[in-house]
Amino acid sequence: MEAVAKLKNCPMSPRKMRLVVDIIRGKSVNDALSILKYTKNEGAMWVEKLLLSAVANWENKNDGLSPEDADLYVKTAFVDGGSVLKRFQPAPQGRAHRIRKRMNHVTLVVDGKTTVEA
Repeated sequence: MEAVAKLKNCPMSPRKMRLVVDIIRGKSVNDALSILKYTKNEGAMWVEKLLLSAVANWENKNDGLSPEDADLYVKTAFVDGGSVLKRFQPAPQGRAHRIRKRMNHVTLVVDGKTTVEA
C-alpha cells in the first residue's frame, strides 16, 4: 500500500528542486535518505523532511508493520510550479526591473516492493 506526502509553497524555484528530486526517484528509502543527507543543495533538506513524512504516513496506514520489512522505495516524485511573488527592484536611469520569486509544490509517493501480510 502506498503513502503520499506533499510539500506546498516551498520558497525555491522548481528548476532547482527538480535537480534534487530526480536523484532519488526510484531508489529505496534508505538509499534516498543517505543521498539526501550528503547532497550539498538547499532542496535536499526540504526533500529529506518530506521523505521522512511519507514514511511516517506509510507506517500510519499499515499498523504494526515496519518499513524495513516492506522494502520501501520512492515510487513517484515530481515537482510542480507554485505561486510567484512579483517584486520590483530599482534599476539605472529611473527604470525598474521585475523580480520573480518562484515557489514549488513537491509530491512524493512511497510504496513497498514486497507485500507484507498482516
